[in-house]
Amino acid sequence: MVDILIDGCSLTLEQAMSLASGQSTASLSIESREKMCESRAAVEDIVRSGDTVYGINTGFGAMSSVRIQDDEIEALQANLVRSHACGVGERMEPEHVLLMMVFRANSIAKGISGSRPEVVDLILSMVNSRISPEVPRIGSLGASGDLAPLSHMALSMMGEGKCSVYENGLWESRDSMDALSDAGLEPIKLLAKEGLSLINGTSQMCAFLAVTVLNMETLAFAADASLACSLEAIRGSQKPFDPRIQASRPQFGQAVSAARILELLSDSEISTSDGDYDRVQDAYCFRGAPQVPGPVIDLLRATRRMLEIEINSATDNPLVFVEGDDAEIISGGNFHGQNLALASDAIAIACHELAAISERRINQLLDPKWSGQKAFLATKEGLESGLMIIQYVAASIISELHLLANPATTSNTPVSMGKEDHASMGSTGCHRALRSTMLLSQAIANEMVCSSEALDGIDEKAGEGVSKIHKWVRTIVSPLDGDRTMTDECEALSRAIVGGHLSSLFG
Repeated sequence: MVDILIDGCSLTLEQAMSLASGQSTASLSIESREKMCESRAAVEDIVRSGDTVYGINTGFGAMSSVRIQDDEIEALQANLVRSHACGVGERMEPEHVLLMMVFRANSIAKGISGSRPEVVDLILSMVNSRISPEVPRIGSLGASGDLAPLSHMALSMMGEGKCSVYENGLWESRDSMDALSDAGLEPIKLLAKEGLSLINGTSQMCAFLAVTVLNMETLAFAADASLACSLEAIRGSQKPFDPRIQASRPQFGQAVSAARILELLSDSEISTSDGDYDRVQDAYCFRGAPQVPGPVIDLLRATRRMLEIEINSATDNPLVFVEGDDAEIISGGNFHGQNLALASDAIAIACHELAAISERRINQLLDPKWSGQKAFLATKEGLESGLMIIQYVAASIISELHLLANPATTSNTPVSMGKEDHASMGSTGCHRALRSTMLLSQAIANEMVCSSEALDGIDEKAGEGVSKIHKWVRTIVSPLDGDRTMTDECEALSRAIVGGHLSSLFG
């Protein structure tokens, strides 16, 4: 098993996912350990000096002007975690919590949060041991950090609350103290600044958005693959994907989408790139297809770049800067998740658009005017409904996505007596975007069910890539030989698509 060094600077989304899924282990780098010791020494100097500094010997939020006595500083940190661990709602998935923990450890490992290396060591040991604190999803405002969710994480590090432990292929709930003890770990007693460093950051937002981005990168390819299959199924034209069209509007994502579609159609005996196309032009859902997933590809490139900067950033407050013998503790706002929130809003809209254009292609696949086959691809028209309701379900998915596409960022509630007066609502937005990707995967799966059925009725050979996809779909969804319930097959195909099985066919 690969051991990944956590240094606060070089973590990738793929490495973080590998750690959260138990495929790799993590340890703190020597360089980070040294930096953390330097910033910790600065915090301890302040405690000894008696100076009043926010986050070290003061209250929090609106109570930041309240000075805490030296003998109560440790109690302050424990009280902070306990009081803030009041989230509600469904529990986060254990692997999402582990991903959040990896991001929190990496942020603190930058060495400017004033925490001891032991704090990161415990987080990483819990991740390596597959000990996932039970974290209610709802509670973060996406500013001041993901306070409530991260407090539940910190609570388990203190040996309080509950954890899920992965054993024998199952997640089992246990008291945190027992889970730590069984793994040979000791609960931590938080010192000055350490509780605040654990809970004041963007790690829950990052966890949700990381899974979202990885899902969407898979689904952007699946959208192109589904389009190629549907184009063959209606005997459409390849002309709109001509490289010269893309070069005349040199948007990166559009060119990638068109090139992928053409490659999947290579050596087709069905679709044509000839100029004497009987229909003259296909509908927008085919002819304008690269212009829809193209911007999504561009959006994902920008979001991945921003997110990989974020997961390698210090996002708590205040931060401890050490230069030689001098140290300065500065309050700022790196905990604010506006960047993540705005990206999540855009991705939610992107999910809606990809699903909407997919549903329009389903409509054409089921219409004899376009497919040249029986209505709804039924075996016996009238007696059977065929795939009629597959389209209805896709339309229902679009309605769900329409609701989810409403921006999270336009909601703001000032808190903490107005001291914290603007929030991003990024946690809500990022989780919403993650839900949207799962709905999108089902819309694409429904289109593939329909295109595969239509391709069964065509004698000519489909393009090489399309033929490979068609064969793969048939390992999950059987041909339609009469009306039957399709739920299990449609959902299984959706899971396989978002799980990357389709992408893996092409390396």
